[in-house]
Amino acid sequence: MRKALIVIAALCAALSCKQAPRPPRPTIALVHSIVEDTTGIRSMVEREKGADGAIALIGDPADVAVLSHRFRTRDRADNVDGRQKRDSLPDFAGESFQAILDTYNAPYSHFLGEGCSTDSLREAAVMGALAAWDTTSFRASTDARAKLRKASAKILIYTSSLQKEFGLFDVDTLLQLTGGQCPVLNPVDVILRRAKADGARNLAVWAPRAVKDARVWEKALGHQPQLTLSVHTPGEAVDIRNRLRDVLRQYLVTGLPLDALIIDSYDADEAPILAEIKLIRLGGTEEDQAFSEMLSKNFRIYNPADALADSTYALLRKENLFTHQIAWPQVKYYETQENEAGQVVLVEVGSTYVKNTYVPELH
Repeated sequence: MRKALIVIAALCAALSCKQAPRPPRPTIALVHSIVEDTTGIRSMVEREKGADGAIALIGDPADVAVLSHRFRTRDRADNVDGRQKRDSLPDFAGESFQAILDTYNAPYSHFLGEGCSTDSLREAAVMGALAAWDTTSFRASTDARAKLRKASAKILIYTSSLQKEFGLFDVDTLLQLTGGQCPVLNPVDVILRRAKADGARNLAVWAPRAVKDARVWEKALGHQPQLTLSVHTPGEAVDIRNRLRDVLRQYLVTGLPLDALIIDSYDADEAPILAEIKLIRLGGTEEDQAFSEMLSKNFRIYNPADALADSTYALLRKENLFTHQIAWPQVKYYETQENEAGQVVLVEVGSTYVKNTYVPELH
């Protein structure tokens, strides 16, 4: 079983035994330990998060790397009035991103295996939040000295849909019990809200096997009679177009029209997918005709990277959380690593290392 503890130096301190209120749904013991703490850990949660804080991206290293690139290069809106109009300036100009590459715990599907505990995955989500709110990292990759300064996070963005089900309730409970204020975003809720706002009623999700088996998307949608959602994992295929067709074949069995396809992946290339959809619309084969009749007129595709970037931009404008600094977006990368004492700490790493290690094809 994989450990899920990200150790921050302060967490080694003793915790008090002060009684804390209990939430209606059981949370993990770690949350209560933090709520009852008198050593300074709780203050990280309670600390006011201002506009000058960082935007933390937490999750699987490859997903975080792709998402940080999307944030850094996004230009879809006018930076003055927010209209959907490119202005040749990054939409997140002046913002600082804190990319927490959870190398130690990823891939999170390991926590769902036989003999493993999902409580460990829930702990990983809480510890990721503490690491983001803390103002120190343990050390740089080229320096053995402890504790480098870093910004505290004003927004938490979790990249894994698994942590929607295993961990984010605990982060939310921690904030509620301490009175802490920090927006927390995840791809599942963000995409479902966007799809419903766009008028989609019948949804298909293209997801990894572990996500499908955990029924993450179905649980997040809940009981909404006006909406349908089914999750599909395509068979092994080298060509992404063939994987798309496999998903559509699985959905075709439902007999329902398809308004939206949600791709639960950060590395899926949408260009060939859109090209295949265009080909299907021509109805050249019997299968294409069946697919074409199934796809609604306003059929849409959603992916987590764009959805999270769009939602974060809207949140910054709504809550007036932009830094309003004149600068290019800045990204600092931190990797979770085990030190000589068996503790898991944050280590600052460079962008070239991240690119070469996790997303060599990203440019």
